[in-house]
Amino acid sequence: MSWFMMSRSFQRLAMAGVLAGAGLVLAMGPAEAGNKPAKTVPVRLLSLNDFHGNLEPPTGSSGRMVDENGATVEAGGAAYVATHLKQLSDNNTLKVAQGDLIGATPLISAAYHDEPSVEFLGKLGVTASAVGNHEFDEGYAELRRIMRGGCHPVDGCSPAGEWKGADYSYLGANVIFKRPDASAEKEALAALGGQNTSSLRGLLREYGIPALPPVTVRWVNGVPIGFIGLVTQSTPNIVTSEGIKDLEFIDEVKAANVASKLLKLVGVKAQVVLVHEGDQVTAGQSPDACSAQPGTGNRIATQVDAEIDMILSGHSHQAYLCTVPDPKGGARLYSQGGSFGRVITKVDFQVDVRTRDVVRSSVVADNQVVTRTVIPDPDISTFVQTWKDRVAPVANKPIGRITADITNTGSPSGESSLGNLIADGQLAATKTGGNAQVALMNPGGVRTGLTYAGSPAGEGDGVVTYGEAFTVQPFNNLMQVVTLTGAQLKTVLEQQFTGGPNAQPFTKILQPSSNLTYTYSTGAAWGSKVSNLKIDGVDVTDGQSIRVAANNFLVGGGDAFLAFKDSTDLWSGPLDIDAFAAHFAANPSITPPVPNHITVVP
Repeated sequence: MSWFMMSRSFQRLAMAGVLAGAGLVLAMGPAEAGNKPAKTVPVRLLSLNDFHGNLEPPTGSSGRMVDENGATVEAGGAAYVATHLKQLSDNNTLKVAQGDLIGATPLISAAYHDEPSVEFLGKLGVTASAVGNHEFDEGYAELRRIMRGGCHPVDGCSPAGEWKGADYSYLGANVIFKRPDASAEKEALAALGGQNTSSLRGLLREYGIPALPPVTVRWVNGVPIGFIGLVTQSTPNIVTSEGIKDLEFIDEVKAANVASKLLKLVGVKAQVVLVHEGDQVTAGQSPDACSAQPGTGNRIATQVDAEIDMILSGHSHQAYLCTVPDPKGGARLYSQGGSFGRVITKVDFQVDVRTRDVVRSSVVADNQVVTRTVIPDPDISTFVQTWKDRVAPVANKPIGRITADITNTGSPSGESSLGNLIADGQLAATKTGGNAQVALMNPGGVRTGLTYAGSPAGEGDGVVTYGEAFTVQPFNNLMQVVTLTGAQLKTVLEQQFTGGPNAQPFTKILQPSSNLTYTYSTGAAWGSKVSNLKIDGVDVTDGQSIRVAANNFLVGGGDAFLAFKDSTDLWSGPLDIDAFAAHFAANPSITPPVPNHITVVP
């Protein structure tokens, strides 16, 4: 199936767009064509990005935000998001999002494949969202189920009953099928109402058959607003490859420009890009500052078609409000609203009712911090508590103890105590059956630390619960073991650093099991950085065969570790979270490992 969820509002607009293109709807009459200023109507957008299922208020640094006055305040939580959105909403409001609403989520959401979070967002009135890379964590088929409804094919229905599907549209203009079947184009054209067939067919052939709706249209005060959804082109490098094997993620700018043409074909000139890609910022700035350091997000924001009026972004978990030039020199908004429900981006603007285009000079944006000083929405509070009660028996089950905090903070070499602990657990879980000799864990999969005083069993008791362990490793990746030669393992370790053929964007030190040691040089050229590689104290030779355990994300070449794809003799074992829990069961009291397995030299 191709465009399985094209918006009904876009279908409605197809015939109107044909008339508009012929000058039969939007043309001014002679009496109106004088020097009078054009009449405008107001529109307000309220947007979220990178919510990541944080139904409960996020904790630690994930639950704090620098506000407009430079103060660090507690922020986020579904019930507080709901209150702030209600306070900010009026009759001119549309609520939208920029992806990663689900995936890498706390257990309260993840235990039920994020159905609670998607239901919550529907309750808020979100109408459209770009798809994020984390929406593909469980694969394209599961994303389609979340969009359309139905119970999970393995775990069945949640306690709430059969899933009804998302109440908002997921958009992904740059997600296309690699090998669409013969009916895909026909279905896509039918989804668009069958109008302007030759033009639409030409656009489809320009970049392929979309696997997700590329655009949707919403009406406010009698004018249509078109939304284009985009996801970072790097998605194949940061999600498990098997789940997206039939998809291609094309250049965001190219896809946005084609989608803009598609909207123009049906007369929609007020156009907003929702893009799951963004930039880093100068730390400690106001969320309303233009602190973004130009990068991939800025490239998209400045290069997409000048017809597009604003770019609301995500992915980098930062907050900024910038004005950037479009290709014709016009000014347009480029913004992002942090992450985890801590910021709502409010954008007010006027639309000319004659041209149906955004009056760019009227655009006013404000990043509103979701403080916890307001009264939490009672209905959403009850909703969250219901799911909290449902997951409590699983979340609160003790799995072991720690003697002190075990952090995911990197040492000077880049390894961490928690990364070592996870890798040791993965090695133990894959020795029998997989014959693993060493294990490697991607640092991005270690989402938070374990605190001695952090469990609900009591202050300072060192108990680790399943819920805490899941917060550390929320992806439900599969443990796998592959055979690499010594030379291939060394290449994997070289691929931790920038400068190689995989274009690693920044150094990503894989977390090693305790029996793997090596040295790397900060000053050596790429390809010659790693030396003194040993397993159990024995030198690794280029020609020997080594059984290496890693999660299926890494084995599939994730995070640009493409040397894993040259491996052989694949074996699959338990889920990573189950391996972690089993390690606690086998070692009921764990002392933080010392992260001293990697030596750094100049």
